[in-house]
Amino acid sequence: MIKKTIIIFIFLFLPVSAQTFSADEITNITVYEKINPAIVAIEADLDEGFSAGTGCIIRDDGVILTGSHVIDGAKKVEVTTSNGKAYKAEILAKMGKNKDLALLKINSKEKFNTVQFGNSEEIKVGQKVLAIGNPFGFSGTLTSGIISRIDSAKGRIQTDAAINPGCSGGPLVNSQGEVIGISQSIFNPDNNMSNIGIGFAIPINEAKNFIKTANINNIKKSELFANK
Repeated sequence: MIKKTIIIFIFLFLPVSAQTFSADEITNITVYEKINPAIVAIEADLDEGFSAGTGCIIRDDGVILTGSHVIDGAKKVEVTTSNGKAYKAEILAKMGKNKDLALLKINSKEKFNTVQFGNSEEIKVGQKVLAIGNPFGFSGTLTSGIISRIDSAKGRIQTDAAINPGCSGGPLVNSQGEVIGISQSIFNPDNNMSNIGIGFAIPINEAKNFIKTANINNIKKSELFANK
């Protein structure tokens, strides 16, 4: 009996590194640990209340890509990084509702982790994707799924990876940890705020074009788009 107790005790206190993960789990863990430090939570102060969303740091001096509807009409925008530090952010550029992209900038001497962009022209229906965001304020939440459909006419990626309120502007990521889309919306025909397995993201190539053509003062476009 004593021997069994000792064995159970040792097993319970094995380090995480000693656990065995499946190949799929290793992919999820690796991608999350790679990209989450570059994901931020966004809160925008509006006349009618506040808006919450997610963003991706795309340059190490604090340039952030998010959804324009997250910060539209904001009097003040605050960004919280994955380590819990909060910063005031300025809006550099934004697009209309159809494209729904925006660029923010936080001012700090700190060098930030950044995301890497993939190529949304290479995506396939059925491929695995991961979404990272701040649903209902639960920061750094990871969900997984597949690309369910590609709507080329409307320029949207459909996915069953859970996207909920607070995830808007966050990344949709492939198995290599590259951002292939920016989470935008969910389909909710019954006006239920929760996800029913039909979410939409803007292809990252649209974001690349937006970044290239954005009129951003004091920021060289070649630097903003470097290594993406």
